[in-house]
Amino acid sequence: MTKEYKHLETKLIHAGEPDPLICGAVSMPVFQSSTFECAGEPGYYNLKYIRLNNTPNHEALHEKLAASENAEAALVTASGMAAISTTLLTLLKTGDHLLAQDCLYGGTHDFITQDLPALGISFDFIDGNAPDSWKSKLRSNTKAILVETITNPLLQVADLKAVVQFARDYGLVSLIDNTFASPLNFRPPEWDFDLSIHSCSKYLNGHSDIVAGAVIGRSDMVNRITYKLARFGGSLDPHACFLLHRGMKTLAVRMKYQNESALRIAEFLEGHSSVETVNYPGLKSHSGHQRAKDLFDGFGGMMSFEIRGGLEAANRFLENTTLPICAPSLGGIESLITRPAATSHAGVSAEDRHAIGISDSLIRLSVGLESTEDMIEDFDRALTK
Repeated sequence: MTKEYKHLETKLIHAGEPDPLICGAVSMPVFQSSTFECAGEPGYYNLKYIRLNNTPNHEALHEKLAASENAEAALVTASGMAAISTTLLTLLKTGDHLLAQDCLYGGTHDFITQDLPALGISFDFIDGNAPDSWKSKLRSNTKAILVETITNPLLQVADLKAVVQFARDYGLVSLIDNTFASPLNFRPPEWDFDLSIHSCSKYLNGHSDIVAGAVIGRSDMVNRITYKLARFGGSLDPHACFLLHRGMKTLAVRMKYQNESALRIAEFLEGHSSVETVNYPGLKSHSGHQRAKDLFDGFGGMMSFEIRGGLEAANRFLENTTLPICAPSLGGIESLITRPAATSHAGVSAEDRHAIGISDSLIRLSVGLESTEDMIEDFDRALTK
């Protein structure tokens, strides 16, 4: 009997699982083998080999990732940056031009501004909230447009419907980094984005113990990226595949709690006299709140905020909190807190950071699975001190 999985919660558990189960094992085994016996495969890329991203552990993940966003295909990579860089270098060549949202993860920003020009690929940044201004940046050699679902670290929500329409009107490939939202809150292929990119180190894995990435979307494009990745060598090892495969099974329950907890913490911070601004799309005061309501099934577990008193007050607050761990990255079961200027965007020049609104005192919070009440009490004590 053919199995049908209608809802994401079920897909995360059952999509991509071996059928029949391997030796009856309920959990997907780790195939810790770099090399597999030849069986008359028709070509090199059909041989089973870790670097070719086609071992049983890879293939199970590819099916589960594709199902999570209702896409045609998916590819797992060695990191989120491997997913971003390999995708861009597959779609762009010397002489091409890229449009990219002006507020991006620092690693992506650095790759676009420092590495692409060295390869003869040009770019322009666009304001995600000003679709009428995008055409002025368009060139005859523009090939793709890249945005983030929810930007890192200012939590902006671009006009994503306009991005897809603009790409369609001008024959561009539409790319979106969906890391902050996760497939629970937003599924880009359902909105006609060509490719969705993830740092699986974050919400998809959810346990802060691996680095991985993914590209999800149109099968023709994913296949091209797969061949490029095989040549670059950015494949994920089988044990990391196993951990990501396991982590994805609890994404729905984790993310639902993080959605709820983050909203309550954001509301607390917004109402505190020591807090100047809070960036969280679930707040009615957020400039993109209505757009986020229309697009997303939840507002995510990420927020950023400014404390009155600038950098000194921000550092004092970080020193006085006891529950969140002061560390980079995000999306795990433990709450993580940091200043982007010192971590995720440390490679971006101070001038560029300030131009897009990332101050030295901005604090970014990734809400974990701790008690919401405990987190609020901890923050209240730290702000009082």
